[in-house]
Amino acid sequence: MKLAVAILNWNGKKLLEEFLPFVIQHTKNADIYVIDNASMDDSVSYLKANYPSVKIVQNLGNYGFAKGYNEGLKHIDADIYCLLNSDVEVTANWTEPIMELFQKDQSIAAVQPKILDYKNKTHFEYAGAGGGYMDKFGYPFCRGRVFWTLEEDKGQYNDTVECFWATGASLFIRKEDFFRQKGFDEDFFAHMEEIDLCWRLKNENRKIYYCGSSTVYHLGGGTLQKNNPRKTYLNFRNSLNMYLKNLPKDQLFPIIFSRLTLDGISAIVFMFYEGFGHLWAIFMSHMHFYRDFSKMYKKRGNHQIRNYGTKELIPFQYFVKKRQYFKDLK
Repeated sequence: MKLAVAILNWNGKKLLEEFLPFVIQHTKNADIYVIDNASMDDSVSYLKANYPSVKIVQNLGNYGFAKGYNEGLKHIDADIYCLLNSDVEVTANWTEPIMELFQKDQSIAAVQPKILDYKNKTHFEYAGAGGGYMDKFGYPFCRGRVFWTLEEDKGQYNDTVECFWATGASLFIRKEDFFRQKGFDEDFFAHMEEIDLCWRLKNENRKIYYCGSSTVYHLGGGTLQKNNPRKTYLNFRNSLNMYLKNLPKDQLFPIIFSRLTLDGISAIVFMFYEGFGHLWAIFMSHMHFYRDFSKMYKKRGNHQIRNYGTKELIPFQYFVKKRQYFKDLK
């Protein structure tokens, strides 16, 4: 099976300088690509001068994460893609155990490695950690990360298990599965699009896996900082759009209504702790959800699984019951 590592770049020369050498050092039997979203720094000239073996796919504009990969991957020939953030440090033999999974089980569509924090390498990182899951109300969480609580890596997630979603920070996915789903939803632009894609794959009875014998370190916030209201807007809007596309029809109203209510509470909390900009971001995310309701509803597939989430409401467990670790969730 042929593997291609695809790194999406936008004005990320400094990140490429820091992290690309590890990718080249530790990636064997794979082509390495940089998909450039019309960077205005000298990323491309830097790559050409210093890494001639790295293949460059040039997009015509800053298409964001979703469209950036959708367009770029059309020009990459491989059986398996690894969509790798430019702020990820890979380790020795990081691809081998994941490729073995794909070879052993044809029903596996996507796999993620263990994601640890580049700034605190003994702990899991926010984006993906030990594999992604959903609660019954559609709130995403991870083994090793529930809201802002990050577990120390003590080998508790060194296993290989099926999960619900895999992080876009280091997402291995079969080419045929990616394009059968028409890739990421470009209306998302960025954030939550990998969860939406994994949910659509699950709706077609495809498997998503976490591989604990492969480890990478993620810096996080390389292109959009976590306290940026734009990030808040995208996360809240895209969550609602994802529910509309993927929830079973009889659960649409109760789950979305509950989420809208909880978002209102979150907006007040954000205003006190992060400022008015985040309250406004949540308000606008709802306005644009209503505006695009019909468009998103038409994207629903023919089948929606019912067992998308097994845990009770994660915000209640975390903030009220003080259950802050994966093992304590009910």
